[in-house]
Amino acid sequence: MKFYITTPIYYVNGAPHIGHAYTTVAADVLARWKRLEGHEVFFLTGTDEHGQKVEKAAAAAGLDPQSFTDRVAEQFREMTAWMGASNDDFIRTTEPRHKRACAALWQRLAERGEIYLGEYEGWYAVRDEAFYAESELVEGPGGTRLAPSGAPVEWVGEPSYFFRLSAWQDRLLAFYDAHPDFVAPTSRRNEVVSFVKAGLTDLSISRTSFRWGVPVPGDPAHVMYVWLDALTNYITAAGFPDERDELWHFWPADLHLVGKDIIRFHAIYWPAFLMAAGLAPPKRVFANGWWTVEGEKMSKSLGNVIDPHELVTRYGLDAVRYFLLREVPFGNDGSLSHRALINRMNVELANDLGNLAQRSLSLLARHCAASLPALAPPTAEDSALLSAAAALPARVSEALDRVAFSEALEEVWKIVRAANAYIDHQAPWALRSSDPPRMAAVLRVLADALRVVATVLQPFMPGSMGRMLDQLGVPANARDLAALATPLPAGMALPAPQAVFPRFVEDAA
Repeated sequence: MKFYITTPIYYVNGAPHIGHAYTTVAADVLARWKRLEGHEVFFLTGTDEHGQKVEKAAAAAGLDPQSFTDRVAEQFREMTAWMGASNDDFIRTTEPRHKRACAALWQRLAERGEIYLGEYEGWYAVRDEAFYAESELVEGPGGTRLAPSGAPVEWVGEPSYFFRLSAWQDRLLAFYDAHPDFVAPTSRRNEVVSFVKAGLTDLSISRTSFRWGVPVPGDPAHVMYVWLDALTNYITAAGFPDERDELWHFWPADLHLVGKDIIRFHAIYWPAFLMAAGLAPPKRVFANGWWTVEGEKMSKSLGNVIDPHELVTRYGLDAVRYFLLREVPFGNDGSLSHRALINRMNVELANDLGNLAQRSLSLLARHCAASLPALAPPTAEDSALLSAAAALPARVSEALDRVAFSEALEEVWKIVRAANAYIDHQAPWALRSSDPPRMAAVLRVLADALRVVATVLQPFMPGSMGRMLDQLGVPANARDLAALATPLPAGMALPAPQAVFPRFVEDAA
C-alpha cells in the first residue's frame, strides 16, 4: 500500500513560526505511522517562492527575489530538521523541475479549452495573493475596504488569462457529494460547499504587473497566478509531467494538510485544475486551526511570535511535538501556553509514562538480573492489561486515519494509566520476598505493555521512544507494528535503565 502526504508549501515572505512547525509535525506523525503499518510512504514539504508579496518582501530586504527566497527557504528547510520531520522531499517552486511541471499543466489546460485571454478588473489582496468579489469585502478603519482576512485590497486592472472555473461549479458539487470525506473537518467542508453553491466566476490565473513568477508558456509578458503555480508542486514532486516516473504511482495524494486560511485554494481551485487537465484530484484535504499565544493572536508588534527553534531548545523536541498534537483536537484553534506545555511534560510525560517506565525497568534491573522474565500463565488482571495493550495499535490507527491526533494520544494514555494502576495494585516490589515468580510475571506484563506503548508513540516522539525501546531490549528491526505479534525472548539482557522524561524545572530567575 502506498501513502502520499503533504504539508502546504510554506510561503517565504517571512521566517518560519510555530504554525508552520505544527503542520509539519502533524504530517510527520502520519508519515511515520503509515511506515510503522508497512505502507510505502512519500512525505513532501517545501516552499512557495513566487508572487508579488515575495517580490515586495525581497525589495524591502534590499535583495533580489532569488537571493531572498534562497535565504528564507533555507530557514524552512532547517525548521523541518528542528521539528524532526522525516520528509522524503523538500520542493521549492523556483526549481527547474517545478517550472517545467507548471508549464506542462498550463499547456494541458489550454489544449483542453480551459483557459482564455481576457481583461481582469477586481479587488486583489497582495497579502493573501487572492482576488475577492465586492460581496466578500468587509469595512475597515475609516471606511476602507478589506479582504475577509483583514488584508488590504487594491483595485487591479490588467490583461489576464482566465481559467473557466464557472464551468466546474456543478461538477465540483457532484464531486463533494460523491466524496463526503474530501474536505475535513466538517466545518471546513460546509464552508467550501457553501462557497461553491453561491456561484463560481472564472478565475484570473496570470498577472502582468510584476515579474517574479513562472512565465506563461508562449506569452512571457504574463506570469502565472501564484496559486496555480504553488498548487502544482504536489504533482511536480510526484514526477509530473512524466507519468512514467517512478514516483507517479503515488498520485493522487492521500492527504493534503493545510492551514484553514488556504482551504479554498486546495478544495476548490486545485481539484478543478486537476480534473480540467484530466488528472485525478487528491483524496483528502484537511485544514488545521491556528495557534494563539497565551490567548493572544501572534503578531510582531506584540512580540509574541513563537520561534519553533527556541521552543524546542527550551523544552526538548519530543515534548514540543507531543504538546502540539495533544493539547487541542486537530482542526480546532489552540492557545500555546508555556504553563500548559510544562504541565503536559511533568504530569503526562514525566509522571505518567516516564515514572511507569522507570519503576518497571528499575525493578527488572534489580530483581530479575537485568533480563526479561519468561511469559507466565496470566491472571485476570494480567489479561486485562495485555488485551487492552494488544488492541491499542488498531485504536490509534483508527484515530489517525481520522487525523484525530489528540484522540490517538488519549487512547495511548488509557493504557499508560491502566499500567500505572496495575503496578500499584500488584506491587511487584512487595512480591520479591513473598512470591518471586509472581513478581517476575508482573514485570514481564509491564515490559510487554510498555513495548506496545513505546512502539505506537514512536511517530509522535521518535527520539524518546527509541530510547525507551532500547531499554526494553527491542531490536531495531522489530519496532514496527507487525513485530508486536512476536514476543520478545525470555532471558534477553536489558541495558541499565535511564530516565526518558525528566521533570522540567523552570529557572529560578
